[in-house]
Amino acid sequence: MNEYATNINWYPGHMEKAKRLIIKEYKNIDVVYELVDARIPRSSKISNIYDMIGNKPKILIMTKKDLADKVMLEKWVKYYENLGTITIPVNLNDENDIKKIINTTHELMAKKQNERLEKGLNKKEIQVLVVGIPNVGKSTLINKLAGRKVANVGNSPGITKNLSWLKTAHNIVLLDTPGILWPKLENAEIARNLAAFSSIKLEVLDVNEIACHILNKLNKYYPTKLEERYNITPALELDFEQIYDSLGRKMGAIKNNEVDYERVSKRIINDLKDEYIKGVVFDNEI
Repeated sequence: MNEYATNINWYPGHMEKAKRLIIKEYKNIDVVYELVDARIPRSSKISNIYDMIGNKPKILIMTKKDLADKVMLEKWVKYYENLGTITIPVNLNDENDIKKIINTTHELMAKKQNERLEKGLNKKEIQVLVVGIPNVGKSTLINKLAGRKVANVGNSPGITKNLSWLKTAHNIVLLDTPGILWPKLENAEIARNLAAFSSIKLEVLDVNEIACHILNKLNKYYPTKLEERYNITPALELDFEQIYDSLGRKMGAIKNNEVDYERVSKRIINDLKDEYIKGVVFDNEI
């Protein structure tokens, strides 16, 4: 097995159930919203999404654009657009970005809606499937579109567990799904990226491995952030023992006169989760 491979399995039963229900609802779906995290626009894509949605019109919604490296994000937007995918980077707290999603949805359905009007029928409610891996903002988007809290929001994977149709005020109804993840994370880079951004539970990987992955990414692509946040000088290869010793003593993370590595690691992971580290994209190579 090479250094990029892993046998990590994390596929709760409700995710398999969701796949079956999506296939069952397929005929009712008009448009698909696929959400990805703008900071990991490749790692957070569902690998087998087309097995479920076929050729349905799709909008790729890149959430958390306000937390991403703008230059790299624009490159990813162009990459997916060149593949023929309608791509909208958004900050889900920006009403203008929400309007872009609504308007694009209606544009996609304009031809079908006009055909209905020509036949003397009313415009239909647009039925939208909302899919994405855990913690990419599906519930936040649904609540924004619905204008009220209809979906649970949590900064951890696995909040939504059932499928349900939810009405909005925009002639759109949404089919909410649990965060769907592929059965086996065969690529260690992807697994670490997902863990770093809270899309898979920390228990799946070693917390020290995740924290070191974050430091390595900052060292390679965002050295100024590494210096600003941790006062660590970028290097060709980081000395993690020295770094942990320094950070642990600054934090007071000492147990029996030794640095508590796990506590330091969780602090680094939480710095990313709590948005103390911004303006990054960990899928930095297209």
